[in-house]
Amino acid sequence: GTTVLDGLDSSIGLLREKYNSTEMSVRGRQDLEIQGPRLNGTKEEKTSIKYGPDRRLDPIITEEMPLLEVFFINFPTLLLCGEIRKTYVEFMNVSKCPLTGVKVVSKQPEFFTFGSKDAVLSPLSPTASEHCSAYKTVVTHSTSVCSLISSAVASEFGVGTGSQPEIIDVPLPDSVLLPGVSVQLPMWLRGPDEEGVHEINFLFYYESIRKHSKMCHRVLRHTAVICTSRSLTVRSTVYRSNALEDEKGEGDNMLVFVDVENINTSEAGVKEFHIVQVSSNSKNWKLQKSINFSEDKDTNLANREKGKLCLKAVRCKHPVENYTFADVVFGNEQIISSTSPCADFFFRSLYSNLKRIQTQQNSLQGSCDNAVRQIQKCSEVDLNIIVLWKAYVVEDNKQLILEGQHHVCLNAVGKDAFSLPQKQGFKKILGNSDWEDLEQESTEIGLSNLFRPENTTVSSRPSVEQFSNLIKTSLHYPETFNHSFNQKSLCIVPVTLLLSNCSEADVDVIIDLRHKTTSPEALEIHGSFTWLGQTQYKLQLKAYEVSSLQLKACFVHTGVYNLGTPRIFAKLSHQVTLFETSQQNSVPALIIINSI
Repeated sequence: GTTVLDGLDSSIGLLREKYNSTEMSVRGRQDLEIQGPRLNGTKEEKTSIKYGPDRRLDPIITEEMPLLEVFFINFPTLLLCGEIRKTYVEFMNVSKCPLTGVKVVSKQPEFFTFGSKDAVLSPLSPTASEHCSAYKTVVTHSTSVCSLISSAVASEFGVGTGSQPEIIDVPLPDSVLLPGVSVQLPMWLRGPDEEGVHEINFLFYYESIRKHSKMCHRVLRHTAVICTSRSLTVRSTVYRSNALEDEKGEGDNMLVFVDVENINTSEAGVKEFHIVQVSSNSKNWKLQKSINFSEDKDTNLANREKGKLCLKAVRCKHPVENYTFADVVFGNEQIISSTSPCADFFFRSLYSNLKRIQTQQNSLQGSCDNAVRQIQKCSEVDLNIIVLWKAYVVEDNKQLILEGQHHVCLNAVGKDAFSLPQKQGFKKILGNSDWEDLEQESTEIGLSNLFRPENTTVSSRPSVEQFSNLIKTSLHYPETFNHSFNQKSLCIVPVTLLLSNCSEADVDVIIDLRHKTTSPEALEIHGSFTWLGQTQYKLQLKAYEVSSLQLKACFVHTGVYNLGTPRIFAKLSHQVTLFETSQQNSVPALIIINSI
């Protein structure tokens, strides 16, 4: 009989000898007609359906294009987090025409740099500087104090207004690579802050010196795989100092606390880390010295050890558009932080953070009035910290010295800042297994609240902490005072109250010397004394002005007394509401009265 298959045209010949109950084979033919683009130029072409010739498969013949080959020399596969390693890249033109405009495009621009525009090229031979530092260094004999202050422009390192840090120009000599010529350029690498395996994608873009209408550029792709292991984690906090820079009050100052912990697991053979230098980067502040400097030239951190540094930062007298770098050295060799590669990696790694801060500031300016912004700016800090370190590694019975740096961006007074995200930092310290156990217990201990994202909503009213930073006070008095109560029953001690306006606006200040608490218990604990003269003072401070007020404290017997009783109220001159600043009450001002 005849068998008809659904969906088959009867004109197609069906080979019955190819058909059986278990297997079927059908032969057919379909003619393909290639159509070009539909013509739509004239009225006739618009009203009808006409197609032009198809040129898609026609080859395009252009003039000869250059061909670039890239070789990575001594490229590492293992790095510590934050480690700086110097390597070399060779660019070779294997074509018969010159090339120019070589650029590198990468989604991880913080991983590598060719140096700043004004950086001096290193020796062409990679072995010539094999054992030298990757940084630009000078010998110094001053430790724990700022050895050098320099400045730099962010645009010199590929970061600036409207720039794209993902696109990096390759600094070829004369910007041209002739046929058959190869050039070796130094490239500095920095290990990513997160532990693990990372794929770094490079896309090299280059052009011919002759502009073609059909083909203008070529690209070359490369992927590098880097494995990073733990090194250090840095946490930093800044507080306003209760003391001014000097008696004349020539500048505001702050205390910067830097906690550095060694979280390396010794898997890479690291013996210990040395903190060799702490540098600052800001347009308004600079590090002046280290306060807790010991006899050791640097801070050594063995496995799981933690070190704490306390540094003093002062306000720049003349803020400039350029970034000011200040280096506090703990050894006899200073790293010039404002040059390549230190400044390169700093600007690149913090580029996204700087953009986020600028976006937040713009939103604040748009949603808050000028008075609120003036008060809020008193708590804002534009201070970045760079911690530079050396690691001593034993490998094949040889000791190697590795170098690296970590960055911390301080944005507000009293707020902790970290060199890497908090969640990632806890994961590094605990390890993967302990971290998984901790995540399973998150419902019991509220781990989600621990890593709750920061509240980015803009408050229309300053907080109490922000008001407390509007005026900074400092009491100057002798810590110990001797007096003969047998000859004179009243002991009068001169006290100087210094007030500093931390805002850019004029501020009205009221000083109330009346004791806030008069309960017998409080008098017994803090001691009873009296302020002589006026009980209240009123004055106006200009922007960043420092004023002094001479007071007299009267005592009737010996003991230990707390002089930190004055209450300070402040408001912007053109505002009505008066607020109390409570900063002076945080630290007691103790004085000892002795009888002779």
